[in-house]
Amino acid sequence: MSKNKTKIINTEVDTLDSVKENKMGTMPVNKLLISMSLPIIISMLVQALYNIVDSIFVAQINENALTAVSLAYPVQNLMIAIASGTGVGVNSFVSKCLGAKDYKFANKAANISIFLAIMNWLVLLLFGSTLSHWFFRIQTDNAQIIQYGYEYLSIVCIFSFGIFGQIMGERLLQSTGKTIYTMFTQGIGAIINIIFDPIFIFGLLGFPKMGVSGAALATVLGQIVAMLLAVICNAKVNKELKFNLKKILPQKNIVANIYKVGLPSILMIAISSIMTFGMNKILIGFTATATAVFGVYFKLNSFIFMPIFGLNNGMVPIIAYNYGAQKHSRIIKTMKLSITYAVSIMIFGLLIFQFFPTQLLGMFNASSDMIAIGVPALRIISISFIAAGFCIVTLSILQALGQGIYSLVTSISRQLIILLPVAFILSKFGNLDLVWWSIPIAEIASVILCIVFVRRTFSKLNIPLSEK
Repeated sequence: MSKNKTKIINTEVDTLDSVKENKMGTMPVNKLLISMSLPIIISMLVQALYNIVDSIFVAQINENALTAVSLAYPVQNLMIAIASGTGVGVNSFVSKCLGAKDYKFANKAANISIFLAIMNWLVLLLFGSTLSHWFFRIQTDNAQIIQYGYEYLSIVCIFSFGIFGQIMGERLLQSTGKTIYTMFTQGIGAIINIIFDPIFIFGLLGFPKMGVSGAALATVLGQIVAMLLAVICNAKVNKELKFNLKKILPQKNIVANIYKVGLPSILMIAISSIMTFGMNKILIGFTATATAVFGVYFKLNSFIFMPIFGLNNGMVPIIAYNYGAQKHSRIIKTMKLSITYAVSIMIFGLLIFQFFPTQLLGMFNASSDMIAIGVPALRIISISFIAAGFCIVTLSILQALGQGIYSLVTSISRQLIILLPVAFILSKFGNLDLVWWSIPIAEIASVILCIVFVRRTFSKLNIPLSEK
């Protein structure tokens, strides 16, 4: 009798889970995509705003401080690569399991993700504790830049458990369709950062004046608050997944499936860290101001690119779920709508960068030299925006369908095989403006690769490229 009763209870739980998750398989695609993406887009816009505000405040110290933070970007980007890539793998695997009604493996993956986040933090803790000073010494011999960079990067790395916990918690919420809660976790974390940036940097409200270290402390404080909120949201509202700290130890087949999708994503973003490091080395050969401009560009473009990444975060579980449920027409609709929205956002960004570059640079206390270098830089680089929007979405589609290797090949080709060599060759002409053209050239090449790989993937998985 007890066994039958247990079986009935389990069946009821599975049925309830199925009903709760039904919207990803039944809700009209446009409404579903907007409802899942919009909260993430809003939170990521707030996050982009704090990235910009952070650098605006740092720029008030001096240009060397801004350069130091710019040189730290590759490591911060690598940190996000590890956190986001692992999160993408977990998101895709959990969503696919839920779409296929495999609740056992979905729960196992959710618990193992906690262990993975802890291990990732330990890697960055080790780097921040031992290699931060060396990282800046191999890029410049300016003592002030090295000291600023060491102060900033060591703090960001040592306390990086906040960003790893935050991103993993948010990806688990996204995997079950609860994207509204990630808007609050990211948004509140970003607001905390914005509030405490001037307080810690300039020593307001009785706090000591900490300069660049204050900027780093404000950043990690916002991340830790966001992590705690993500933990609370998962515990309170993510009822589709059952969390148990006794079950976080890794299981080989699940970890392998997570990183089958996640590792290419990690490598793709990590490759951009290598690209940024290489570009910084090329640009600093002209002047440190050029490196500062490149750093400012990344801060500014985050306000344009973050909505695309938010769109992707809403799109990936929809595609993964419907792939698991074998609903191909919904995959195609989601893909077409996502590309349309992404390109539209990028057109808006292109116009802003073309018509208002001086005003954008002025927010960062730009000197006349920075304006002279930055205006043509922003106008040239922004030519690549439309192509970039298309590529970002299509690469995420490939990841959601378990074909992350194609995304990796495209990213390697764009940033290491094309962009860096072209930038290096163009730098030999002695004209800094020519170096910026390497970015549009690389982006156009990646569009071609994306089209080829999407067609190959859909053919391989027997997914028609037209709606039925």
